[in-house]
Amino acid sequence: MPRTKTDNTGSQSPDTPDNQKGAVSVKPVSNAIRILRHLSQAGTPERSVDLARILGINPSTCFNILRTLVMEDVVDFNPLSKRYSAGLGLARLVEQWVTQGQRVAFAKPLLQDLAARMRVTVTLWRRMGADRIVIVSSAASPTDVRIDMAEGQRLPILMGASGRLFATQLDMQDAQVREDFETIRWARPLPFEVYRVEVALAVERGWAVDDGYFSVGILAIAAPVYSLSGNIDFTVSAVLFRGQRDEEGIEEIGAALVAFCAELSKVLF
Repeated sequence: MPRTKTDNTGSQSPDTPDNQKGAVSVKPVSNAIRILRHLSQAGTPERSVDLARILGINPSTCFNILRTLVMEDVVDFNPLSKRYSAGLGLARLVEQWVTQGQRVAFAKPLLQDLAARMRVTVTLWRRMGADRIVIVSSAASPTDVRIDMAEGQRLPILMGASGRLFATQLDMQDAQVREDFETIRWARPLPFEVYRVEVALAVERGWAVDDGYFSVGILAIAAPVYSLSGNIDFTVSAVLFRGQRDEEGIEEIGAALVAFCAELSKVLF
């Protein structure tokens, strides 16, 4: 959640809990990750039977997981020694992740420039899985009174101005979407029908607004960053105090964010 700061006079930080649902561990996936982690850290090839004993996995299960990982090219198998090692495919996955991290880093100066020009805090949100979004980069306005948004902060995918954009790619008639919406703790009451109208408005104008529902006293305006496949993988949000801009000023920020996101997509993808 946002933290308002006043230079030389202290800071105020109204944090909101990160409404996480109970996590469910899928055993085969967990075992596959444990195998990959062990092979990466060991640095030497291992036999299936040894891996099963070290990791406490059923030998037959361990063999089947290893065989699948070999098929997916993330584990290599030497038929002569009958041993397994971390594969080239795993290195490629890591390389792709690092590359995306570098691209986010390249976006930081652009966010800082936009924050300075518009005198607002600018955040870059990324979709994480099916139900969460996370701030991967943030730039505060260089003014005496500003709003700080912490990088790494996670929220339900439907929350805030960015949530309304991600919601445009969901079926708003789906009962599960409404059920997920009802679990969100908004700063002030927000009926689902009102939210659905705001999502439809976001589709129409290409940007979305959260007027004090994400955090009391805070207004957020967000625009989408589309991937090459047309999905919304990132959003850019301008965060400011309610009343800091009139309706015309809000529309100007929305239009500026749409143009900014179109350019940012060339950096992120």
